[in-house]
Amino acid sequence: MRRQAGFSLIELLIVVAIILALAAMAIPNLLRSKMSANEASAVSSLRAIATAQTTYALSYPEAGFADKLTKLAGPTGGQPVSKDAAGLLDWVLGCPTQPCPKAGYQFSIVNATGNPVSGYQVVATPLLQGQTGRRGFCSDQVPRITYDGSGGSNCTTPLE
Repeated sequence: MRRQAGFSLIELLIVVAIILALAAMAIPNLLRSKMSANEASAVSSLRAIATAQTTYALSYPEAGFADKLTKLAGPTGGQPVSKDAAGLLDWVLGCPTQPCPKAGYQFSIVNATGNPVSGYQVVATPLLQGQTGRRGFCSDQVPRITYDGSGGSNCTTPLE
């Protein structure tokens, strides 16, 4: 009698098939979890921007609210804080040009009105609709957060 050393080809194929079946079930759940995490990060970022906007308006009443995220970011090159770089947001959300990408979403301040600025809207839309997020989020000077279920910036439904 010969003794078998190792696994047969059939046994190895069965193990590979089981692993592939488990992966096929796990990957969609992983993607949904990642989108949910991105959406939670977007809402948190909108709240941080709203707080920074309130602080900015109180610090620079002659300017009102900031009309660009850059004005809420920190100064560069060792410059002191000013109404053009208030140092209220990190460099990710206060990027040099809008929209600023963060965690699968892009953020921008739109519809800034008045002089000094008395109204604004912050919009957060998914970089890839259905892959990095499902919903688009908006905030304004109230501040209230609303969302657009289709991932755009037509936010009408209040976030609860």
